[in-house]
Amino acid sequence: MSDADNTHLVYKGCSDQKLHDPSGVFSQNLKSLLVSLVSQSSQKPFFTTNSGTGQNNVIMGLYQCRGDLSNTACYNCVSKVPYILDNLCGKVVAARIQLSGCYLRYEIVGYKQVPETQLLYKVCSSKQANGDDGDGFEEKRESAFGLVENGVKSSNGGKLFYSGSCQSLYVLGQCEGDLAIDDCGDCVKSAEEQAKAECGESFAAQIYLNKCFLTYSFYPKGVSSTMSSSTTGSLGQENNTQKTAAIAVGIFAAIGFSLAFLLCVKSMMKKRDDEYWK
Repeated sequence: MSDADNTHLVYKGCSDQKLHDPSGVFSQNLKSLLVSLVSQSSQKPFFTTNSGTGQNNVIMGLYQCRGDLSNTACYNCVSKVPYILDNLCGKVVAARIQLSGCYLRYEIVGYKQVPETQLLYKVCSSKQANGDDGDGFEEKRESAFGLVENGVKSSNGGKLFYSGSCQSLYVLGQCEGDLAIDDCGDCVKSAEEQAKAECGESFAAQIYLNKCFLTYSFYPKGVSSTMSSSTTGSLGQENNTQKTAAIAVGIFAAIGFSLAFLLCVKSMMKKRDDEYWK
């Protein structure tokens, strides 16, 4: 799998509030923060830190990579974010760049937050479970949801990450790296409920909450052995870029910066991917 598979831009979230920085302190703190985050990404999949001192100029930042990426792939993903961040957001008080294999976000300490289970972004397949292909879809989805809900809580290495297949459904989920195990399970459960409420009987969906992410894809003929937890990045991107940006900007404008957790799932073949998302 190439690095490009992990570095497609999924969406951006840029605060409307620009940095008031006549002395250049914030810019220097932000630069130091990004350097620290990028350097740590070659060693661990999740890291959070602060930069600056005092009450009014401390910046908090973090990154997280998809749970199945190697340290090298994680670094290659995170290291691209600062350049994208500068081009797409400029110098703002809070921002988030989400790529297909990782995300990075920062904010001035004290910036307004949203609930852990706040829905930030969704993608729902237009293909619905009807006819013979959709026979037993809801029951199979429930079984797969139970699998991922338990899987994120018992994942090896404490990654709060799970991907797997169950009864013709491929499912993947992950929580923010510092979330407690039980809170992670609750967050994924909320994502499951919102997937059902927001996407109905869609054959595939991606649900991004503030602290976790869930995706599933239903394959009536069975999940191929070639299925991978790699991301396509372009999955739903072409038709949803504007909607994603609008949602992110709306959240910033209404209630301040919020963290959306990233992950995507690679469809087992491009042909099937096109069928689900066209």
